Amino acid sequence: MDTTALRAAYRTLLETPVGPSADPPQGEWNAEQILAHVSLVTAETIAAAARIAAGANATYDNRMAHDAWTLDRVVALADGAAGLRARIDGQADALCAFGGSALSAAELDTPVPTLLLSHGKVMLDQAVPLRDLFTGLAEGEVPGHTRQLRALPGHHS
Repeated sequence: MDTTALRAAYRTLLETPVGPSADPPQGEWNAEQILAHVSLVTAETIAAAARIAAGANATYDNRMAHDAWTLDRVVALADGAAGLRARIDGQADALCAFGGSALSAAELDTPVPTLLLSHGKVMLDQAVPLRDLFTGLAEGEVPGHTRQLRALPGHHS
């Protein structure tokens, strides 16, 4: 699987400058929470890939990546935005390794029961091939959160 688009999406996110932690619009995440969310969904995808590589069944559920307490805990554990960026950078490398040479085409085609939420609404509740989780991050999730970072008050281009 070609991971060029996935690497590019993460690189763009990580190169997106953010200003001081200004208050986001009501009901939105601040920059650290956005980065924590990306870290959590990336970790969940790595976990699914690792389970498949280990010959086990995998599932994907992004609910914890939306939980406010969990987001704030990840921010604290990573020691803020700089730590989150470093974490995401390493996670992106690991994820791209799984998508690149660590898994066969048959493994990437393995159906993964998937539950995706966004703003409290179910976006997807069905099995999808593991490769679709990688593609979803590259084409939607990571670029969407890059745009979200750029839209925050205090963003510097």
